[in-house]
Amino acid sequence: MAVRAVRGAVQLERDEAGHMDERVGALLTALLSRNGLTADDLISIWFTATPDLHSDFPAAAARKLGIVDVPLICAQELDVEGAMPRVVRVLAHIESERPRADLAHVYLGAAAALRKDIAQ
Repeated sequence: MAVRAVRGAVQLERDEAGHMDERVGALLTALLSRNGLTADDLISIWFTATPDLHSDFPAAAARKLGIVDVPLICAQELDVEGAMPRVVRVLAHIESERPRADLAHVYLGAAAALRKDIAQ
């Protein structure tokens, strides 16, 4: 089984814990679904959030989805002038036999503009 990584991002409309849970949950659900993965395929997940998001930890949404025995970590994204606001990014390390080229990186809503080259 190979170790692979899949990326994703979502832009929130507002900085509220419930909204973050909803949007990050949707991102993780899409990332797993589009890649034919389950929580058992996850090795670890890194979350970053732009500095304007501070209502909750993005990892809390993963725990609410039942991802409870996977190492998760949250960090703050660089505060770059002109960057898209209210964005949570994900880097998930997975076990998969799929070739790297077959993995689906998921950028939801306005966040698709961040990586037009790989957004599905």
